[in-house]
Amino acid sequence: MADTSTQSIQVHAPLAQVAAVICDFPRYPEWADAMKKVEVLEEYEDGYAAQVRFVIDAGPLADDYTLDYAYAEDLSRIEWHLVAPSKMQKTLNGSYDLADNSDGTTTVTYMLEVELSIGMLGMFRRKAEKMIMDTALKELKRRVESLAKA
Repeated sequence: MADTSTQSIQVHAPLAQVAAVICDFPRYPEWADAMKKVEVLEEYEDGYAAQVRFVIDAGPLADDYTLDYAYAEDLSRIEWHLVAPSKMQKTLNGSYDLADNSDGTTTVTYMLEVELSIGMLGMFRRKAEKMIMDTALKELKRRVESLAKA
């Protein structure tokens, strides 16, 4: 059974800048530590990635998987799901919901639904999910804000 977790963070940049960083998949290895390789396999007619392959290495969690992406027209929601089970994951669904706070900041809400292929005690799985989400949001915030200052 897949577990769902949600977490939010405020980013000091407009929604469009946050969405631009999220959608720039080939640059993920520059700022997301666990991402070793990210490759856009298919694109929609508008140029946004439709299918993306990820190779990650986060110590004990190393995997190679492909996600399908969908986007809200205004990029306020970017969602994904696992194309096929991978070595480590049976299910991987998620989304970024971006809310413009009308003050130059954006609230990013990250939802992640994961079912691992390997057994893991619930307590350890929840701790791993929290660490993954904390890291993903903090790395995203750091990247967006560093680009906004430049």
